Amino acid sequence: MKKRIFDILMSTVLLVSFFVPIVLIIIIIKMTSKGPAIHWSKRIGIDNKIFLMPKFRSMFIETPQVATHLLANSEVFITPFGAFLRKTSLDELPQLLAVIKGDMSLVGPRPALFNQDDLVRLRSKFGIEKLRPGITGWAQINGRDDLSIADKVNFDKEYLVNYNLLLDFKILFLTVFRVLQSKGVRH
Repeated sequence: MKKRIFDILMSTVLLVSFFVPIVLIIIIIKMTSKGPAIHWSKRIGIDNKIFLMPKFRSMFIETPQVATHLLANSEVFITPFGAFLRKTSLDELPQLLAVIKGDMSLVGPRPALFNQDDLVRLRSKFGIEKLRPGITGWAQINGRDDLSIADKVNFDKEYLVNYNLLLDFKILFLTVFRVLQSKGVRH
């Protein structure tokens, strides 16, 4: 319950704080590529239920819905402004709405794409599907895109076993530094 209250309060504060940048990002996306500013991605949520996760659109609208690392020449699908959004993780800002709604948490395992059956199956084997997915998580600060699926799940297991609010604060704090360093970001 404390985690949920913290998620709602912090997400509201962040949305208000980032209001002007959010509006500017929407304008720039609309000016630099056709299509909506927000992309609704089908993701696996708590108890393996599908939900729609909002992100600022960083790829062209014709891009296949698969994990970016599975795209041959993924760079050709990323919009000019999308590269900046991804590098700075600003594309994740709309997920604060999903946190307020209850589909996500600020901290938890990153939600798998609806078609990442291997990741979903491995997480389910260890009970990780019982965790609310997060905007950031233990795996994100320990390697992000550089991790194999097995390594991500091992970090998710560590989070499941060791979860507490202090760990969430540590992850949020370290996330800021990882984003500023662009550490573990390949796409």
